[in-house]
Formats: sequence, structure tokens, C-alpha cells
Amino acid sequence: MTEDKKPDNVVFNTETQKYDAALKPYATSVGAPVIISIDTIAWKNRSINKINHKVEAKYLELKAEYEKMMQEFEYNQLIFKSKFSFEPIIGEIYHLYKRENRESFLSLISPEQCNFNSIGSFYLNADQIWEKI
Repeated sequence: MTEDKKPDNVVFNTETQKYDAALKPYATSVGAPVIISIDTIAWKNRSINKINHKVEAKYLELKAEYEKMMQEFEYNQLIFKSKFSFEPIIGEIYHLYKRENRESFLSLISPEQCNFNSIGSFYLNADQIWEKI
């Protein structure tokens, strides 16, 4: 017995016994559109370049924010470890000094009015966080 031979213009897979013209990666008839492989390397390279710049910019923003936060933390620790005999008022400016024995203290007196070794002037904000002026 001979197997029924299909015409050349019919795409029939003899292994699966199915018509699979739509599954082929190439055109199977004269009227089919030409399949052109698109070069996606340039698009990938542009996309990689864009995402790298975006990630780097975000990293630098986060790094700057982290450094600012750590500096704020260090100032707050320095002030809270210093000596003062009054309750600071929110919204006021205070001045931090260092004595000769390396002990720090907080004062109401500005550096222009005294001869103490000034570390800096600080503002107590509404969140009770000290901000350097």
C-alpha cells in the first residue's frame, strides 16, 4: 500500500499527521507575506543603556539621601550627648560648643557673643530633629 501523497502546495506533517502551515517559521505559499527577521540588537543596547542610566541616577539619589540622613543622625547624637541645663524650644536656634576637655555643651549664646570653640548652630524643628544651620 502506498501512502497518499499530498500536493506540494499543501503543508502536511507526516510525523504528526497534521496540517501545520501556520506553525512554520517561514512562508509556505506564494501569497504569504515575506517574513523578515528584525535586528533587535540595537533596540536591546538602547534599552540597556537607558535602564543603566536610570538605575545609576536612582542609586546616586538614594546615596545622597542616605548621606544626608546619616549626617543628620550624627548631629542629633552629638547634641543629645552634649550637656545643657534647659529644655530646648521647638523652632529656636541653639549653638553647640566644645570645651577644652573635649566635652560638648549646648548654649543660647551665639558664637559672635562669646569666645567658645564653636561646633555649629542648630535649629530644633517640629519633629524634634536638630538641623544644622
